[in-house]
Amino acid sequence: MRILVTGGAGYIGSHTVQLLRRAGHQPVIFDNFSTGRPELVQAEEVIQADLADRRALREAFGRQHFEAVLHFASLIQVGESFSDPQKYYQHNLVNSLNLLEAMLAAGVNKLIFSSSAAVYGLPRQIPITEDHPLEPANPYGQTKFFLEKIMQEYDRAYGLRSIALRYFNAAGADPEGRLGEMHEPETHLIPNILNFLLGRKGQLELFGTDFETPDGTAIRDYIHVTDLAEAHVLALERLAAGGRSEALNLGTNRPTSVMEIIKKAEEVTGRKVAFSARPRRRGDVPVLLASKEKAAAALGWKLRYSDLETILGTAWAWHRKIIS
Repeated sequence: MRILVTGGAGYIGSHTVQLLRRAGHQPVIFDNFSTGRPELVQAEEVIQADLADRRALREAFGRQHFEAVLHFASLIQVGESFSDPQKYYQHNLVNSLNLLEAMLAAGVNKLIFSSSAAVYGLPRQIPITEDHPLEPANPYGQTKFFLEKIMQEYDRAYGLRSIALRYFNAAGADPEGRLGEMHEPETHLIPNILNFLLGRKGQLELFGTDFETPDGTAIRDYIHVTDLAEAHVLALERLAAGGRSEALNLGTNRPTSVMEIIKKAEEVTGRKVAFSARPRRRGDVPVLLASKEKAAAALGWKLRYSDLETILGTAWAWHRKIIS
């Protein structure tokens, strides 16, 4: 299939484009490179344009026929979404409506959407299942929540089928070393730890040591980016085979605290991690943990790389490579 991949030069998008090609598909990247990186491009064709540009979208769909869209393009910083919600609603919501408009005009009726565990808000149960109430606690999560609801209506009214994939904590790097995490600014825990150990970050801050958890630090569900990317390819093929619209968690149901990540990073790198404790950030919850059973059953999806040793090992190899 020929697939349009928005945000295909980003962290998760680039890993997915690589797997799409290996599966025999023809991905075309649509990216404005505001956060995407040219060195992460894995497709033969790239359209450098913005989803805010409705004309560019019409031209992209008019030049060639796409059988589906994978939509990764999004702003992702929770803290920034509190300080500048207008920016998030404009980029994540309005621009996505532009994409949906172009899809309908071109007769493209299959969409894989990059959603988030942020749609759940404060967990009422652990692990979180897909039928958990959707009560996002920040503007970023609200944008994902609204888009999931919009996609349900687009399926009902127009037959545009979609699978929303609710990510937990993506981490790690391509096991073959071609791709990895490159955000600017970097807000994710593991690359910040590794950047500190490599002398690229002057100070490492640990936000929150007073959570109601065994060691006082937040517990999260870390999933290797390659396992995450594999789920996107499987979801695409499920829709192509006539699958219905649905939402699926992408996580591991394996709890890991921030302190456990730090200790494992020290084991993998052989270096000591020093940090400064800071107050917890607005919107942070003590525990986020995914139930993965629905995705495993629906997609035939199996985790291959999401043990902590592999996550840290592949990320360390990538970060050492990009500074050498």
